[in-house]
Amino acid sequence: MPSLLFMWEDEKMAELRIICEDSEALKRMIEDSLAERLCSLEDGIKRTEERIQYFENKYGMATEEFLSRFEKDELQHRLDRSFDEWIGETLMLKRLREKANKLRGVEFVN
Repeated sequence: MPSLLFMWEDEKMAELRIICEDSEALKRMIEDSLAERLCSLEDGIKRTEERIQYFENKYGMATEEFLSRFEKDELQHRLDRSFDEWIGETLMLKRLREKANKLRGVEFVN
């Protein structure tokens, strides 16, 4: 019975072998699903970057400067929670990029 093998890079290289009757059809389905997921992540990255840009424009500073000053208690915490949102968007962007990079690292082996 044909099998399908694919690998991805992470802290450790992982390998998955799937045995099925139509490995090419399954390979196409998995590739399509991964491509759709990557597209969704890239859309999320774009929206999150736009949201971060909004905060940078609103407060006149780069995110790196904001985070540094916030951690040093140089900024007054806002009641409107916009600083919390800015921090949340920054963390979200990091997670989205990590997930997208993991998907980009998937490699099908014949």
